[in-house]
Amino acid sequence: MTDVPATDVPAEKRAARAEARRRRDLAAADAPGAARSVMERVLSGVPVPAGAVVSGYWPIGSELDVLPLLRHFCDAGHVCALPVGEGRGRPLRFRAWRPGTAMVEAEYGIMVPAPEEPWVTPSVLLVPLLAFDRAGYRLGYGAGYYDRTLAALRAAHPVLAVGVAMAAQEMDAVPRDRYDQKLDWIVTDRFALHTGPQA
Repeated sequence: MTDVPATDVPAEKRAARAEARRRRDLAAADAPGAARSVMERVLSGVPVPAGAVVSGYWPIGSELDVLPLLRHFCDAGHVCALPVGEGRGRPLRFRAWRPGTAMVEAEYGIMVPAPEEPWVTPSVLLVPLLAFDRAGYRLGYGAGYYDRTLAALRAAHPVLAVGVAMAAQEMDAVPRDRYDQKLDWIVTDRFALHTGPQA
């Protein structure tokens, strides 16, 4: 990526989001089997440690559906979790989830586990995105939840962050600044890419 003054990055990200969302919507319509392909590539290629707490997300809109993959991890004996927002500017927290868990509607219409479910700390995160590049950076929705969350988790213990997407969501270079957290893996319906250590 060419160097961009930090003051220009927010504007560049805003301009990229609308196009990235449009491309993701089109890709989702054209690739009904993408979620299964991603699941197979994660299971065959990503080294998820035995016993790791694995977080996913409740898909909204054209986001790739990772719930079948999360169910697989639950069946394999992993503790699984879904993110819960606690306000803009704060890292996500995670409540335990398994098939059949009672759910409640939260901010933005996202479903989250009911409050009686315990808090857990994931060491493997399946991360949604609007776009990605092969350096391992993602374009999110603009609130910075996952960047803050990954920074906080990585400061405490090793974390494996896996961006899941359709291959059509790839960009040559995602606009980024020093706060953006790199993903360890990008897994799509066409390939699994280990991106290397955080720069």
